[in-house]
Amino acid sequence: MTRFACAHAQDAGIELPPLLRRAGLTSRDIEDASIPLRVPDQIKCLNLIADALNDRLLGFHVVQNIDLRRLGFLYYVAASSETLGDALQRAARYSGIVNEGVRLETKIGKTLRINFEYAGVSRHSDRHQIEAWITAIVRTCRDLTGRGLRPASVQLTHQRIPESQELDAFLGCKVDYGASMDEVSFSGESAKLPIVSADPFLNQLLIKCCEQAIGGRKARPDVLRASVENEIALLLPHGRARVDLVAQKLGTSARSLRRKLSADGVTFARLREDLRFALAKRYLAERDLPISRIAWLLGYREVSAFSHAFRRWAGRTPRADRSRRRQPASAVSSEQRPRH
Repeated sequence: MTRFACAHAQDAGIELPPLLRRAGLTSRDIEDASIPLRVPDQIKCLNLIADALNDRLLGFHVVQNIDLRRLGFLYYVAASSETLGDALQRAARYSGIVNEGVRLETKIGKTLRINFEYAGVSRHSDRHQIEAWITAIVRTCRDLTGRGLRPASVQLTHQRIPESQELDAFLGCKVDYGASMDEVSFSGESAKLPIVSADPFLNQLLIKCCEQAIGGRKARPDVLRASVENEIALLLPHGRARVDLVAQKLGTSARSLRRKLSADGVTFARLREDLRFALAKRYLAERDLPISRIAWLLGYREVSAFSHAFRRWAGRTPRADRSRRRQPASAVSSEQRPRH
């Protein structure tokens, strides 16, 4: 996705090297497809490109018209499968080979559901990558079955913006934003649809290669901190971002969670406070999001409480921060860390 977006930006006349440096990447990283890119760097790069292009639907626009074969072997594993259900289950199993930060899970029952879970990556910083994933999944389903499939539902945890109606129109359904999960679902009968390019011999060969790739992957480092952040972000709007509830979501005890975070050099309260500040800055950048709603999304019952907290973090009010963001980039200094 990052490499597709960089090509898209170059076609639009954007000078890439300065943006790549800010994202911790180099031109060689983008040009050499064999170099793995860290997911946080990818997300940061996509955000910078979106800002440079003033495109709030960058992920959707980039994937909307690409040749799906450019998605690589993951597309061919799906395209050679027998049914749509098989194709999506295999795409989910092997997606980690090409993107270790987003895990896919396919469930087949009364509905055909594809769930996206961020692994070791903070979900709150991303909009473009997840919208690219959703677009790619729906386009692939339509391409492989030769049918104009429409999702029964699409849920995304980030917030709706006015431009989102363009994505709604493409998908053929109204996306549920601010949801508790990232998921696209089709009717259960869709799983039985035959793949028009099914090739059992090719599929068998590709699956063998994929299984070898999975077996050769190195164990990932501890991803606890990002997992805690993702759970906090979902619980904040309901005023329930407590250590006991987050621990329960992660299948551990509050005491154990506190101990593990302490070993990582952070407390739960500090993690929650830093996340609130990061989310506040991101939400304030969404010019159509009222400050009263931002306060609610961060778990504050009153706007005044949010304003007091933000002044403590940034030394200015939320309204002043939003006005500051509308100034030319040269007039704005680098972001501050929360003040504790």
